[in-house]
Amino acid sequence: MRQMVCAIVVLAGVSLSAGVHGPDKGRLVIVGGAMQDPAIVKRFIELAGGPEAPIVIIPTAGEADEDYDNYWSGLRQWRDNGAKHLTVIHTRDRTVADSDAFVKPIREARGVFFGGGRQWRLADSYLNTLTHRELTALLNRGGVIGGSSAGASILASFMVRGDTKSSEKMIGDHVEGMGFLKNAAIDQHLLRRNRQFDMLEVIDKHPNLLGIGLDEDTAIVVDGDQFDVIGRSYAVIYSNKPVAGASGRFYFMGAGDRFDMKTRKATRQGSEWRPLQGVRGQNE
Repeated sequence: MRQMVCAIVVLAGVSLSAGVHGPDKGRLVIVGGAMQDPAIVKRFIELAGGPEAPIVIIPTAGEADEDYDNYWSGLRQWRDNGAKHLTVIHTRDRTVADSDAFVKPIREARGVFFGGGRQWRLADSYLNTLTHRELTALLNRGGVIGGSSAGASILASFMVRGDTKSSEKMIGDHVEGMGFLKNAAIDQHLLRRNRQFDMLEVIDKHPNLLGIGLDEDTAIVVDGDQFDVIGRSYAVIYSNKPVAGASGRFYFMGAGDRFDMKTRKATRQGSEWRPLQGVRGQNE
């Protein structure tokens, strides 16, 4: 019994002290909604292995149970950007999500992408099911998982705007995400919908989290402990400690900027990666 208690304490200590990080293998492409920039779609296809790679699209967050099949109109931008082997899977039945037949396309895929809508629908359908486990397995074999809008927020361990009654409520009745980006929360449609201050509420109540806000048509590509910003607007980093200037708790990053989630430092690519001015590390 004493050994069991000690083991629980050790595990708890690991959990509490764990830093922010992405998957050990594979990559994430996390988009702030309204994905129109072909560069984002092409980057995902490239990371999946190119136009011939099998890619699964999951539109379950959407508002209506339309005919989500391989003729779904949402596949057009993927085909227009070169993807040749696309499969749509969708269910709101957890029993189906737990079946071998449903996850077969994921087992064969090199990339899986979640569409927009309401993220609690994704949680209700897939969280802690066989589908969820196969998504983890996809990353472990070097694949890529992405999502836009609701499909972005579900990828973090803490899911914001998951309330079933209001998308404006940051901490709602659903807060558990899929955890592919650990100890983090992801907001979307940031500047377009004037949400730039909303994440501070989450960070105040959960100071261990790193908050990431993404404007529309903007994405981060997560590789281990780092991510790069791509797209047409800004990614915003939130922390419970000052991160910019004398007292700022958030700062903006644009396309070409890189952020190290372990050291909490940002760099910009030029002839070589160099620190961004005015950005302070976690321990500085």
